[in-house]
Amino acid sequence: MWQEEYRKWLAFPDLDPDLKAELEAMNEEERKDAFYRNLEFGTAGMRGIMGPGINRMNIYQIRKINTGYARYIEDQGEEARERGVAIAYDNRHNSPKFALESAKILASHDINVYLFTSLRPTPELSFTVRTLNCFGGIVCTASHNPKEYNGYKLYDEKGCQLVPALIDPVIAKISAVKDELAIKVELSEEQEKRIKYIDQELDDKYVETIKTIQFHPEAAKDVKIVFTPQHGTSKVNMCRLFEETGYDYILVKEQADPDPDFSNTLIPNPEDPRAYVLALEYARRHQADIVLSTDPDADRMGVQVLHEGDYVFLSGNQTGALLIEYICRSLKDSDKLPDNGIMISTVVTNDLGNVVAADYGVKVVLGFTGFKFIGEKIAEYCDEQGMEFIFGYEESFGSIVKDFVRDKDSLQACLILSEAANYYKAQGQTLVDVVNELYERYGYYYDLQENITLPGVDGTARIKAIMSGLRENPPRELGGLQVIMSEDYKTQKRRTADREEDISDFVVSDVLKYFLEAGNWVAVRPSGTEPKCKFYYCVIGKDQAEAKQTTAAIKTDLDKYID
Repeated sequence: MWQEEYRKWLAFPDLDPDLKAELEAMNEEERKDAFYRNLEFGTAGMRGIMGPGINRMNIYQIRKINTGYARYIEDQGEEARERGVAIAYDNRHNSPKFALESAKILASHDINVYLFTSLRPTPELSFTVRTLNCFGGIVCTASHNPKEYNGYKLYDEKGCQLVPALIDPVIAKISAVKDELAIKVELSEEQEKRIKYIDQELDDKYVETIKTIQFHPEAAKDVKIVFTPQHGTSKVNMCRLFEETGYDYILVKEQADPDPDFSNTLIPNPEDPRAYVLALEYARRHQADIVLSTDPDADRMGVQVLHEGDYVFLSGNQTGALLIEYICRSLKDSDKLPDNGIMISTVVTNDLGNVVAADYGVKVVLGFTGFKFIGEKIAEYCDEQGMEFIFGYEESFGSIVKDFVRDKDSLQACLILSEAANYYKAQGQTLVDVVNELYERYGYYYDLQENITLPGVDGTARIKAIMSGLRENPPRELGGLQVIMSEDYKTQKRRTADREEDISDFVVSDVLKYFLEAGNWVAVRPSGTEPKCKFYYCVIGKDQAEAKQTTAAIKTDLDKYID
């Protein structure tokens, strides 16, 4: 099967010369991996290695996706075509080309397009869709993946990535496009006019709106910040925000300018401590209080905190917990904490933030893995039921403070974390002190996420085997702790020792979660965008040593399903 696709591409007379040269240089294993399946939409859109083939990101893939998406929009009627689609892109190789090609395909179907003139943060695209009242949005990005990757994200009219109920009919339209190589892009003069270019006006509105999330804008700024955009899209707007709100910041110049090769960073992912090596050199030189890093498309943010003479890396779970504490405390102190407040997290995010929010009387709602499900819950509880949104976050370093963006927003996160660091510094505390106080108040919530990378056809088979093994022979205890309940989001079943019930309030997905004694749990899922199997641990102890020991015991038992 895959050999036929390979030969079709090789024989295509108009194939891009660079892609053809790459195709001809492939060995048998590389050919198989490039053609054995169609690249699929995952938890954050479609993402893959760039190159020739149907399992790769390339111009022909972009044409196919957008032809299907255009046909979907056509089915929604004239109003959808007129409202149109906003398009943004990041700093990666081919992102401008993919964005322009997306615009042309949509315009060729008489759909209006609002295309940014240069790279922009992903959250600004979400904001733009809402501000311009577009029918949808597109971002060409591979987020924090290595330089070989690119991707494509779709957004609905609320500025939220498409959830399954909305993406499934789009995927059906894309799947109906059988020959990506046959798509030609030819625009009439009138269709060319459908592509409208946007830039500074949207930047101004976005930046001004982000300023509204501050709780203490009038406070004197005494915190010193080192900031790195990791060669990505956050530099211009974030530096502007720091300057206009009065923060003392130092930009990591070597990582400041867009660079698709990420030349001066070990890895452009703020979830990974290696992303901070150069920034920490700056921080030690200037004795900065915090180091902030955003990923290339500026939806994720990570932080290192100066504490007792050294820098401490906070996890996404820790950052989320301290932010909900700061937000709730600030609202309470100003007598603005609402009775109908809501915080939204995910089923694989550590429970500490949930406990903090609940202690302030804020309702906690869990969505599924992926920020689009947080956006979906905002629509359900805030837009439809009138609850007041307080905060939303997930363990993978994504959050929003206000929902004028319906995707994770590192610019909001950077600004509010800077304000929190400044607030606590005035009280003689660091952000690490705040996290430690939460542990003292609620118990030590140890969070660990481990990824097993299994690329290629064989890797896909191994990941499926791991998930099958857990389902066919589910653990009854892990680390000496009894499994008191399990949730299988693929079969939509919740099981205890004496009963089984449906869990229809979550989307169908290949995820397993095991609830253990004493409030501990572990979850397992294949990545939706990378060749990885992910394991999430939430373990509570009286202190770090006890929690780590328990986690190690749980992990030892779970590892038996991997070997």
